[in-house]
Amino acid sequence: MTRPLHFDAIIFDMDGLLVDTEPVWEEAETEMLSGYNVEMEAAVRMELVGLRNDVFLSRLIAHYNIPASLETLQEDIIERMLKLIPIKARPKVGAIEMINYAVERGIPTAIASSSPAVIIEAVVDSQGWAEYIPVRCSAEHLLAGKPEPHVYWEAAKALGVAPMNCLALEDSPTGARAAVAAGMTCYAVPDLSHTRIEAFEGVTDHLFDTLHQVLERLTEVT
Repeated sequence: MTRPLHFDAIIFDMDGLLVDTEPVWEEAETEMLSGYNVEMEAAVRMELVGLRNDVFLSRLIAHYNIPASLETLQEDIIERMLKLIPIKARPKVGAIEMINYAVERGIPTAIASSSPAVIIEAVVDSQGWAEYIPVRCSAEHLLAGKPEPHVYWEAAKALGVAPMNCLALEDSPTGARAAVAAGMTCYAVPDLSHTRIEAFEGVTDHLFDTLHQVLERLTEVT
């Protein structure tokens, strides 16, 4: 008999993994783009989900030839999100149990997100998770966002844990690529509202339907 799997730290993606904020982002984006008579196709959004906010918006500007600056769109989308998050952000299935699992076992945790820091703080505050996930890292001011590994390296460094000893939890192929590039084990819970199972092929073989299934995997004894 072997012991359950053990990692020295657990690093969470946020949007679409811990909280069901992808529909909230989509609502804010739809409202913002309607002011420019633009309707974003699902296929376009699927390609962009998981990217850092400035990269996401820059590609939208280029794709749809939006007559606005990046700074204008960034301010607009953040303002809309800050209004929506307290009302509409909800934890994903198994998120609370996953956090409790780490807290009860004294496993250090962090958030590594492509979202701006102000959005991360708003989400964490809305869920009352600040004391449970004290390390919260945004890719917004790093050299590069996901799928590059920098935000995961930043989180591991802040936790004082070697990347190879960290479990990263992701919902998007972009985020999974970042975690794997950082040298971490990546468990993915694909958010099928914006991705497909096939998109993780060649990235990670650790695919789960919910965070409950991740917990089962972490606690099973063989």
